[in-house]
Amino acid sequence: MIDLTTTYLGMKLRTPLVPSASPLSQELDGIRRLEDAGASAVVLYSLFEEQLRQERFELDHHLTAGTESFAESLTYFPQPGEFRLGPEGYLNHIRKAKEAVRIPIIASLNGATVGGWTDYARQIEQAGADALECNIYSIPTDLDVPGVEIEQTYVDIVKAVKTAVSIPVAVKLSPFFSNMANIAKRLELEGANGLVLFNRFYQPDIDLDELEITPNVLLSTPQALRLPLTWIGILYGRIRASLAATSGVHGPEDVIKLLMVGADVTMLCSTLLRNGITHLRYIEQGLLEWMERREYESVQQMKGSMSQLRCADPTAFERAQYMKAVKSVQHVLVTSREAWRILTGD
Repeated sequence: MIDLTTTYLGMKLRTPLVPSASPLSQELDGIRRLEDAGASAVVLYSLFEEQLRQERFELDHHLTAGTESFAESLTYFPQPGEFRLGPEGYLNHIRKAKEAVRIPIIASLNGATVGGWTDYARQIEQAGADALECNIYSIPTDLDVPGVEIEQTYVDIVKAVKTAVSIPVAVKLSPFFSNMANIAKRLELEGANGLVLFNRFYQPDIDLDELEITPNVLLSTPQALRLPLTWIGILYGRIRASLAATSGVHGPEDVIKLLMVGADVTMLCSTLLRNGITHLRYIEQGLLEWMERREYESVQQMKGSMSQLRCADPTAFERAQYMKAVKSVQHVLVTSREAWRILTGD
């Protein structure tokens, strides 16, 4: 019998299929349905740093007072009604989820600065969460802040959270570092038990009719897979922290590729929102069928088999492959022109 078990953040999971933070985990019924469909763990809907600030400093009153004279300023801050759960409600959600299902519940904190919100991690642990995912979501725009300062903020956040809790902590990162490998190593040294690669930044769009900047959330496509595939393949075997792949995971083939470069788990969101929660069963079945055809006995056997450490051509993960890719495009263009010349007689 094929063994799909894997280990993530020190937890033994039935399969590498883990739904990431999304609206699907806002309700207990959704969490139950995810478990029934085969999810081996669930990352809960994120609690935002802004929510904790609002509760602690009553920002809602201060931010809205007097802004009627410049209504646009209201859009710069999250509105109270935009958040599904407040801080106390989130803790209750964790408690109820732990009672409702048997799979691990991973809480999610979304923030960008070092501060009081990291203290909330202790309350999340006390509520019964099996692990905590720190989603560090920040787009630096200050021209005077150097990259080293931004990286230090990430390190300080992880250090503060690890000081507060004893449960495993994963860090969800963006790919925008001058040296991704170095920041991964630094976060591990500060105690990060896992890295979730990668966060997706939601860029705004422009409404040409209303001449307004508008939010525009686009679900990922399988093409987004290449970035986590590249970096997990590079980091596998070089750091001890668990590696979770997220963004672009839509079908069994995507899961297989990520496991082969070294992912411990593959996290799904867009594909479940698009195809429904039961799509998890299709992905698991596809994974089993492929492994059976290729005579793999376990996920552990295939994990990392195509990573940079084990790849016959390690440079495939680096610049040499870039040059090959450019040449392949040039070859396609030349071939296309020649085919057109033959067909048209030009």
